[in-house]
Amino acid sequence: MIFSSSKKFIFFAVPKTGTHAVREVLRPLLTDADWEQQMLTGRMLSPVAELANIGHGHISYQQLRRAVGQKEIANHFSFAIVRHPIERFMSVCAFLARTDPSYADDPVEWAKRAFGFERFRQRVLVRPQSELLIDDGGELALSFIGRYEQLEQDLNVICEELGAPLPKLKRRNVTPNEKPDIYRDTDFVKDLETFYSADFSLLGYEQS
Repeated sequence: MIFSSSKKFIFFAVPKTGTHAVREVLRPLLTDADWEQQMLTGRMLSPVAELANIGHGHISYQQLRRAVGQKEIANHFSFAIVRHPIERFMSVCAFLARTDPSYADDPVEWAKRAFGFERFRQRVLVRPQSELLIDDGGELALSFIGRYEQLEQDLNVICEELGAPLPKLKRRNVTPNEKPDIYRDTDFVKDLETFYSADFSLLGYEQS
């Protein structure tokens, strides 16, 4: 997450959606009045203890609302980048398995086996991304939601809203593992579509 009091914007960081490339575009806009929370490229914590204690940078709208209040959020332009749920899941699996040599034997079986564990399904990287972006009524609560599939185009929209220079994106946090070709297992795809049903309906992605 990035919370900018000086530029009046909030960036909600959805895992595996080009987050770190977006952060690099936004960081030059920040002043000492602003803060960022993330752990992957160095420990950066919110000055709000309730948020810092979460221990990662993927803070939800509801967590932020409880910490700073609805009126404060409403005074800011809030945005996030989302991704096709199945594609994001495949990227998450490749990322989480980067230190597991058994993954290379059969990435799809690794993904299916991991998904069978409740603890795995409860990880913030695996949970439906819409959970980070909804209000108490289950509706999307942000000012703007861009798509990973058209990241540069939507980031231009964000920068224009913020009065910032148009960005030159760089690839960051790229996982060397091959993504599992989950689409060849139609039953598993159906299980994932059920798990991510809220993402499909709220974010406007089509199921297979």
